[in-house]
Amino acid sequence: MGKDIIGRRGFLKTSAAGIFGAGLAGFPARAAQDQAPAPPAEAAPKIKEYRTLGRTGFKVSDISAGYIQDDGVLAAALEAGVNYLDTAEQYPGHHAIVAKAIAGRDRKSLFLTTKIQVLEDKSKAGFLKRARKCLEDLRTDYIDCLMMHMPENVATVKTEGFHEAMRELKAEGRVRFVGISHHGSFWYRAPEESMEAVLGTAAEDGRFDVFLLAYNFLQLDQGTRILKACGEKGIGTALMKTAPVAVYDQMKARIEELRKQAKTANPLLVEGLNRYQAHFEKAQAFLAEHNLKEAEDIKAASIRFCLGNPGVNTVCFIARTYDEMRTFIRISGTRLDAAGEAALASYREGAGALYCRHACGLCEPSCPNGVPVNTIARYLQYSAGQGREREAMGLYADIPGARAEACRGCSAPCEAACPYGVPVQGLLLLADRQLSIP
Repeated sequence: MGKDIIGRRGFLKTSAAGIFGAGLAGFPARAAQDQAPAPPAEAAPKIKEYRTLGRTGFKVSDISAGYIQDDGVLAAALEAGVNYLDTAEQYPGHHAIVAKAIAGRDRKSLFLTTKIQVLEDKSKAGFLKRARKCLEDLRTDYIDCLMMHMPENVATVKTEGFHEAMRELKAEGRVRFVGISHHGSFWYRAPEESMEAVLGTAAEDGRFDVFLLAYNFLQLDQGTRILKACGEKGIGTALMKTAPVAVYDQMKARIEELRKQAKTANPLLVEGLNRYQAHFEKAQAFLAEHNLKEAEDIKAASIRFCLGNPGVNTVCFIARTYDEMRTFIRISGTRLDAAGEAALASYREGAGALYCRHACGLCEPSCPNGVPVNTIARYLQYSAGQGREREAMGLYADIPGARAEACRGCSAPCEAACPYGVPVQGLLLLADRQLSIP
């Protein structure tokens, strides 16, 4: 199944056509003039560009595989030329999926990364045990890049137990390079520890070879400076969260449902939802007026925008189907044209206020209840944008202290603090509705 580039849907269509044709074998053929020529089969898209991943020297595909949860889709991506794979100890069952997809392939042609968090046990022995478990689960002799996953603060970057373990694993040939990932603050545990502060510390530290970070056309400031630092120090770069396109159809029903429930609720709740819906309706009208109805076109332009940055080595994608995977592969080797630039500019103007910027957190110090705004918005994106609803609900439930229910009686100072005009309170109320376990 893994190497069938046609995919499941294509296989079923092809099989059905074959069975139907066999049933007509005993009948005379139609006259030639009555037979319409069969449309040419679409060539399977392939990766067209490879870039050097910083000082690792490895040539990675410009489009790479992120948290893809179907081994067949992942295997088809590898067949198309994708050779950078991202996974993590914390992704439920994902190591087994990756192991199945890479089985029997030329291991030296792939750049495999996985990630482990710094938890309570910060000992060298603890990190070694977990790293060896990753190797076992991935069924591989070595990991190309083992990353420190989402360190909470700058102090975590320098955790000596982690670095001692990495030195030993590198000496054994079990790990080739060390990396770090980050895409947002943990306000409830590490106030004001931004992505830029954490990754800036990692760049200066000198022991990290590859960065995985959030960057997109709506969130440029921190990412641009981090990418510049990476270029100066020879650090490889991989991107995530590159297509911040709102999931309008999924949000629309939830807005109406909450508004009905809010009729007898606290007036502040009603006001927050009204502000969000006003932004939502304005964005809908603007996108329709500028013929920006196709979310996939905006997503493709978003990725091309990132690929146009010379400091970017690869962009990770998540696909749930073969068709989604092929859509991403087709972007390889392309650049943003004038039409794409205009589309992104229009989207930024008309719908930019509906996106809570990854790795931002500028509004969080103004919250009287300590609600981790950026973290909750990220979990909502996992659910609504990536189909990871159950996982997102679990992550939301695990947030200690105040969550979005604290917004129900609040005057929303977070919205005044947001420089992008995001209706934060309404967004958080929607998140609470979607992510709360019944």
